[in-house]
Amino acid sequence: MTGIPTEAAAWVTALGLEPLEHEGGLFRRMYLDEHSSAIIYLLIDPDFSALHALDSVEVYHWYAGSPLDLLLLHPDGRSESRLLGPDHTAGQLPQQVVPAGVMQGSSPVGDWALIGTTMAPPFQWDGFELGERSALQERYPEAAERIAALTRVAPAG
Repeated sequence: MTGIPTEAAAWVTALGLEPLEHEGGLFRRMYLDEHSSAIIYLLIDPDFSALHALDSVEVYHWYAGSPLDLLLLHPDGRSESRLLGPDHTAGQLPQQVVPAGVMQGSSPVGDWALIGTTMAPPFQWDGFELGERSALQERYPEAAERIAALTRVAPAG
C-alpha cells in the first residue's frame, strides 16, 4: 500500500477494507440483518465519497484520522456542510444523521478519515442514486465548486 499514510494502511489491513464501487473509498460491511446494516469506511485524500442519495436514513459516526467534510444537498434546495471529527470546540460533530433522499458526499480534511455508517432499514443498491454534476450544480449553484469536487466525470463512450 504505497502512498497511503501508515496509520490509514494499518486500518485497511486490520479491518480488511476493500474498494467501494461507484462511491469511492474503502469499506467493509460489519453488520447486516433484515432491520439494519453497518459499515466501516475509510477515505484517503485525494479520494472522496461521491455525491449520492439513499432511500433510508444513514447515520455517520467519526472514528479516527482527520475530520470529514460532509456536504448535504436537501430536496428543498438547501445545501449545508457538516464537519465530523473529535473537536467540538471547532464545531465538529462525532455523529451526523442524513435523512433519506438527501444527496451526500464527503472528503477528508487531512490525509485520511475513518468513519462508520449505520442504516435502518439496511442498505440496498436499488436505493442508491449517484449524483450527476451538472444537474446538481444547476439546482445548488451556491455549492457548485464543492459539487465539482465530489462528483466523478463518467468515462466517454
